[in-house]
Amino acid sequence: MRQQVVLAGVAAGYPGRRVLSQLTAQIPAFATTAVVGPNGSGKSTLLGVIAGVNQITAGEVEHHSARRAAFVVQRSRVSDVLPLTVRETVAMGRWAHLGPWRRLSSADWAVVESSMERLNIADLSRRQLGELSGGQRQRALVAQGLAQEADLLLLDEPTTGLDVTAQGLISDVLAEVVASGGTVVQATHDLQAARAADHVLLLQDGRLSGSGHPDAVLTDEAIEHVWQIPRRR
Repeated sequence: MRQQVVLAGVAAGYPGRRVLSQLTAQIPAFATTAVVGPNGSGKSTLLGVIAGVNQITAGEVEHHSARRAAFVVQRSRVSDVLPLTVRETVAMGRWAHLGPWRRLSSADWAVVESSMERLNIADLSRRQLGELSGGQRQRALVAQGLAQEADLLLLDEPTTGLDVTAQGLISDVLAEVVASGGTVVQATHDLQAARAADHVLLLQDGRLSGSGHPDAVLTDEAIEHVWQIPRRR
């Protein structure tokens, strides 16, 4: 199986606080990988390391693609007072393709429009981000990630707090990305969503507790151990 990303002995964190320690893992290409674990286990930090926005303090990260990854952050990390419309937000996904002082071309705008249509937000294109519901804003951020047309799409809790319809729409779009030759990595608290993935990385206290197919990794015993759930007598 081809690997999209290989991490070897990675350590990372923030000033005065180490989050990831000696983490070695592989992200398979052309598949969906779910990163799961309790709060504080290092899921978001790991995505940041893969995206290149969090610096590592030890180890190596090897990307098997020359194209930059697209990183969709949690909607709670995006200010609702930014004076941006949905269309402008999605268009930011095209910036990675622009040279100095270059403006978006008609082809770029076609990608933007297509990305909004796939997330069913084309009718919201002129609305300000601050006017949107949480689900609408999340779909705008996912559309921004799609507009980048990256080989690797990273998403931090993309369906958390959304209604069933919005969750299903985003899940369907991510499946389309993989079917068209992309690779998806999403951090999630939703074990049901993780079990639907092709591959799972299970984190505990910044270390890799398990990796592989969800059926092999997300066993009752592993979940009880990682989440420290008392066994029933």
